[in-house]
Amino acid sequence: MPKRPRGLRPEEQALWDRVADTARALHPRRKAPLPKLPELPVQKDPAPPIPAFRIGEAVRAPASGHVLQPGLAERLAGEPVRMDRKAFDRLKRGKLRPEGKLDLHGLTLAEAHPELVRFILSAHAAGKRLVLVVTGKGRDRDDGGPIPAPRGALRHQVPVWLGQPPVAAHVLQVTGAHIRHGGAGAYYVYLRRQPGKG
Repeated sequence: MPKRPRGLRPEEQALWDRVADTARALHPRRKAPLPKLPELPVQKDPAPPIPAFRIGEAVRAPASGHVLQPGLAERLAGEPVRMDRKAFDRLKRGKLRPEGKLDLHGLTLAEAHPELVRFILSAHAAGKRLVLVVTGKGRDRDDGGPIPAPRGALRHQVPVWLGQPPVAAHVLQVTGAHIRHGGAGAYYVYLRRQPGKG
């Protein structure tokens, strides 16, 4: 909310009036009086009340103002189901068999991204519907610094890449793999049906 001007104090108004009296008009034919600035009431923000406290009482910690971003698993679980619900349930139980697999173990982010794009585009062109992308769980990289480093850069980046062009148009659903297909270190990628194919 913008702060309201406080207005002029009496001594400031008197000084302004003296300056205004000595001012000469640039165009004397157009005489326009200088406007008087209205006095605005000065409002002070009331201090918040101090809660009652008794000696010996435990101090209540203030509620944290931080809004933490949900973890990767929670974000994927919160995504709406875009594929057939029965097929999705079978997929989550590990009952569907992937038609292709890409293993990104040991690759850097710069190496993995073009491999992922090539794999998804060629799998879609071949008419495959379910593929498996293995990222691995990643290593702990926490060096004790003030900003924690996420574990598994590929594991966190692959879902982001799958939601971006040029592959996003071909991806229908991304979800974590069942333990028999890699668990937390792999993703099922369910591809859209090719246009014109039943």
